[in-house]
Amino acid sequence: PLTSGTPEEVPATGALSACQGSQGVCFSSAATTASLLSQSDENIRSQEEEGPSIAEAPPDPQFLLSHELNQKVTELVQFLCVKYVTKESTPKASVIREHKDNFPVIFSKVCECMEVVSGIEVKEVDPTSHSYDLVKSLNLSYDKRLSDDRGMPKTSLLILLLGMTFMEGNCAPKEKIWEVLNMMGLYAGQKDSIYGESSKLINNDLMKEQYLDYQQLSFLWGPRAYAETSKMKVLEF
Repeated sequence: PLTSGTPEEVPATGALSACQGSQGVCFSSAATTASLLSQSDENIRSQEEEGPSIAEAPPDPQFLLSHELNQKVTELVQFLCVKYVTKESTPKASVIREHKDNFPVIFSKVCECMEVVSGIEVKEVDPTSHSYDLVKSLNLSYDKRLSDDRGMPKTSLLILLLGMTFMEGNCAPKEKIWEVLNMMGLYAGQKDSIYGESSKLINNDLMKEQYLDYQQLSFLWGPRAYAETSKMKVLEF
């Protein structure tokens, strides 16, 4: 549980050796979180570039603050994943040491990322003492045969794929899936220390367990259609 108490330093990104014995899931979660949050930074930056350009203009404070807060969110997601796997409690003060004024924004993003990326819900169990518990938010049985109740090495990837498929209208293009997986450092034909060979995990495990379905068929114009009409005529009909 996340409880009030004496502050402690949040480990810097990449310095969480405690999670390596838990199949490194926190590194994967943090990498995915960083990829998702970086998109918001890019949106802010692109909006700046669309506006009038000023020679040697100072960096936009909004972008700098957003980037700094996103870095903090990534670190805290990584930190809480370690606490979840090792079943350790941590004081609430440890997550607001550096950004007390922005704690509501940071904590909201952390909770959202924990649920989206790792399938873990941050639940408040005692409003008076500000204590929270980290629990699985989805009743997925996939990992139960691979790890104990606190394990989450492959469920996080499954949740990500299910979420992407839903957001793409229940049918995510293969190219879009691999674009995001590549951002996480996962590539077809390459073995990952956490997921193994990701394409085999998707095709042999997730599809075999019926969590995902891949439809290779698509409709194309046949030669007779090309001979008898045109695309413009069909659109104008």
